[in-house]
Amino acid sequence: MPVAADDESGRIRVIGRASQEVAPDFASVEIGVESRGATPAAALDAASQAAKGIVTTAKEMGVADADIGTSAITLQPRIKNVRQPDGTMGEREDGYTASNRVRVRLAEMGKLGELMRRTLDSGANRIQGISFGLRDPAAADAAVQVAAVKDARAQAERIAEATGVKLGTVVSIDSPPRADTPRPAPYGLAMKAAPSRGRTAVPVEAGSIETSAEVEAVFAIGR
Repeated sequence: MPVAADDESGRIRVIGRASQEVAPDFASVEIGVESRGATPAAALDAASQAAKGIVTTAKEMGVADADIGTSAITLQPRIKNVRQPDGTMGEREDGYTASNRVRVRLAEMGKLGELMRRTLDSGANRIQGISFGLRDPAAADAAVQVAAVKDARAQAERIAEATGVKLGTVVSIDSPPRADTPRPAPYGLAMKAAPSRGRTAVPVEAGSIETSAEVEAVFAIGR
């Protein structure tokens, strides 16, 4: 329940809170491949060929070029433990490992499962970093912040009416509230999982994004 108090003489101080749940409008996933080869070139070429397959598959599914990008390329020697003629254990190079990871962002989130399945068929063997988000998170933040300010004013009006005084002008508004003001929930975004609605090629549920905001508002008591 929102906290309100007469903090100073002639003033009403309140904490306004608001939250809303919105559906994400894009999904992002990192898909890659790890390949081995006897030489650096052989390992890197194999990884590069599979990465091209990931990009081609994404484009065939209608993903724009701007939503496809390389996130990491690595190449390193493989080390093998071997027993030396004198009986001690040593190390020696045993070929090379290369990896290539591609970040794909999908507006049609219902195709995420199909994308992962098809890229695996084209040579990918790594999937990680699945996330969901908003292309314009500032708009969601602004809307919920306005709602928090309205909540603060509504609280102040109720307090003024209950105490038989007139609500005056706004003295100050802090968003988020000052650090020394107790508040139970943080300001920001949080993912909320959705219940499963059925199976796809690779079951993925976007859930919803909960946006919340708090403001500390101080009102003068009118004359």
